[in-house]
Parts: sequence; structure tokens; C-alpha cells
Amino acid sequence: MEGSSEQHKIKAAEEICRGLGLKLTHQRLEILRELAIARDHPSAEDIYKRVKPKIPPISFDTVYRTLALFERSRVIARVQHLDDRTRYDPNTRLHHHMVCIKCKKIEDFYWSALDGMDIPEETKDWGLIKGKYLELRGLCRECLEKEGRM
Repeated sequence: MEGSSEQHKIKAAEEICRGLGLKLTHQRLEILRELAIARDHPSAEDIYKRVKPKIPPISFDTVYRTLALFERSRVIARVQHLDDRTRYDPNTRLHHHMVCIKCKKIEDFYWSALDGMDIPEETKDWGLIKGKYLELRGLCRECLEKEGRM
């Protein structure tokens, strides 16, 4: 059973789509539901595998195009990853990521001190900076424990 937090995420994402005038077909709703409850920053392939048992006729192309539409509409965000597979993040609030270089797990974290810092002066001549994003890379607790390092 989905928790109230997951239900809230699904409803909020649906409202964003409706507000943007996006038609919410059964397939789009199911893809949106999978994204809203995902905690692992899934790839298009991951979403396809999760939705396929619920909607057998769905194609990978439909999933891919739907994810692209949701990204263009800013319902979700794209996350490049160490394994070069694009992952999708339903969390569009300002946040950062911790990435395990071994198991490739991605976890969100918030850092208000960084978010409030000014962009360094030497970057101002580069052009127009539209945002700040930090990615921390290392070994997660589970991988360290498997290696006996914790």
C-alpha cells in the first residue's frame, strides 16, 4: 500500500501536468506514478520494466517519449549518471546528489548553506549561470560494509 507521502507526490505531479495542459492518458499516469514513488532515480529502461507488467502493450518508445515530455515540462529532472545512463528525478526542488561509485546508487540531499552562497566572481564572465548543483561521489555505507571497511 502506498503511503500518504507517495500519494501526495502522485497527486502533486498530476496537478502540475494538468496545470500545464498535458493530457494524462492511462499510460502517462502509470509512468508518472512509478516516477513519484521511485527512490532510486530510475532510467527509462527501469521505468519501462516497472510499467510493462501493468500495461503489457506499452512500448519502450512510449515510455521514453513520455519521460522526455515530462522533462521538457519540468515535471521531472534529468540526472546524468556514472554509468552514462540518463536517470530521472521526480524531485524538482533544489537539491543535490550523493553517488556511489561502486553500486551507482544516487541519493538526494539538501544543503541550504551552499544554495545561499553567491556564485564565485571568476565564473561571472562565463555567461549566464541558471543554477547550482553539487554531486558528491564516493562509496555508500552498504558498499563499505560489504568491503568490511565499516
